[in-house]
Amino acid sequence: MLNNAKPRKGPGSPSRRSALLGGAALLTTALRVPAVLAQTKEFQGVTLKGAAFQHPFQTILTQLLPEFEQQTGIKVLLDIQSFPVYNQRMDLELSTQGSSYDFCNITFPFAGRWIGSKWMTGLDDFVRNPNSTPADWDPSDFLKGAQTAFTSSDGKTFGFAWLTGVQMLAAARGDLIEKAGLKMPATFKEMMAICEATHSPETAAYANDKLHNWQWPPFLMGFGGRVFRDPPTDVTPVFDTPEAVEAASFYATLLSKYGPSGVLSYTDDQVQRAQFAGRVNMRTQSLDWLLALGRSDDSKVRDTVRYASFPAGPAGSFPGVNAQGYGIPAGSKQKRAAWEFIKWVLSKENMTRMAIEKKQIATTRRSVLQNPKLREAMSVNGQDLAAIYIGTAERAGDVGYMKYRTMPVFPQAGEKINKAIERIASGQDSAAVVMAAAVQEAKDDLKKAGAL
Repeated sequence: MLNNAKPRKGPGSPSRRSALLGGAALLTTALRVPAVLAQTKEFQGVTLKGAAFQHPFQTILTQLLPEFEQQTGIKVLLDIQSFPVYNQRMDLELSTQGSSYDFCNITFPFAGRWIGSKWMTGLDDFVRNPNSTPADWDPSDFLKGAQTAFTSSDGKTFGFAWLTGVQMLAAARGDLIEKAGLKMPATFKEMMAICEATHSPETAAYANDKLHNWQWPPFLMGFGGRVFRDPPTDVTPVFDTPEAVEAASFYATLLSKYGPSGVLSYTDDQVQRAQFAGRVNMRTQSLDWLLALGRSDDSKVRDTVRYASFPAGPAGSFPGVNAQGYGIPAGSKQKRAAWEFIKWVLSKENMTRMAIEKKQIATTRRSVLQNPKLREAMSVNGQDLAAIYIGTAERAGDVGYMKYRTMPVFPQAGEKINKAIERIASGQDSAAVVMAAAVQEAKDDLKKAGAL
C-alpha cells in the first residue's frame, strides 16, 4: 500500500496522511510488524537442524516450514528417520552430549532415560520469560497425560507434546455384537464373551499388532499386575506374579484363539487394513489408528464401527496413554532459536490447523479438542470419541499409572515382554513358565547395566 502511494505534495498532504495511517493500520493488524521484525532481526540467517521419526505429523510439518522461515528468518532442516533407527541414533547422539541437532523428538519410552540423564534442556525459563513466550501460548492448555512423560520428578518441564496416543476399543463389525444380543464390552469378561459369540473364519473376533509391550500392559494392570515393583524408586521387574500370568494367558488367548491366521506377525498397518475390510472385529489401540475406521474412504465398516473405553479388569481400567514431544538437546548451540521453533509448531493456532485442516486429531491441547469442528470430526455414528480421549488422557496424568513406561530401564523389560507374549500365544510353553523366565532375563540384564 505504501509503495503505491503518490509522491508527497507536502508535509500536511491528505494523501500522505492516508497512506501513512492506512499503512500503519495494515501493518499493525495484519502483520504485527514489531514482533515479526524483531524476530527476523534476531534470527535472520539462522539454520536449525532437528530430528524425529516418521509420522504424518512430521510429513505435514515439512510442508509448513517455509512459513516459519518467512516469519522468523529461521531455516529448519528436519531429519526424519524410521522409528527404530531414530531412537537408536538419537540415544547415542544425546548420550555424547552431541550438538548435531538443535531440537528433537523425545520418544515416550526413552523420556525417562533422556531426561533423567540430563541430556535434555529444561524449558521452564523460556516459558516463563515474557520476552520469549507470550502468556497466551498457555502451557497449562496441554493435557496432563500428554505432559507427564516430559516432566521430571521435581516438576521441571523438558518437552511439550505434539501427539497423544490414547487407547480405546473399536469394533469394526459392531453389528455382529448386536446380532449376538450383546453390547460393547465394559469388562474383560464381557470382551471374552463377545469373542466366543462372534468369532468366525470370515471375521476374527480380535487382533492386534506385535508391539506387545504397548498392547499388553493395560491387561496386566487390569488384572492387578505391574511391570515394575514401584517405579521410579524400585524398578525390579515383577511381571511374573499370579496376576501377570493371568493377564498374559488372557491376552495370548485373544490372539491365538480369536485372532486371524498369522496375527503374531501383524503390524499396525496390517491390523488396520483387516479391520477396514471387516476381516477383524475388535482391537484395542490408540485413537489415531482407530478413528480411520469410521472416517477413511478406504474403510468398508464406516457404518458398523462402534467404539468404547478400554475395558476394565478386576483391578480397573488402565488404557495406555503415551505422548511424543519436542525438546532441546543439552548439546544444542542454538537453544533460543530452537525454542522459537517449538513454540511456533505447538502454538494453539498451528495445533488447531493440524487437527482440523490436516486431520492430525491426536492433539495435545484442550482448547483444540474443545473446538466444535474437531468435536464433529471426532464423532462417529453418534459416539463422541473426543470425550473418551480427553477423559482417559487426564486420568492417566492424575493417577500416574503410565510412569512404568518412561523408566530408563523399560526398553530392556519391554523387549522381554514382546518375546514372552509371542511364546505364550504360539503355544511354546505355559504363561507361568514363560513369564518367570522373562522376568529373570530382565533382572539379569538390569543387573549387568547396574540398574538393580
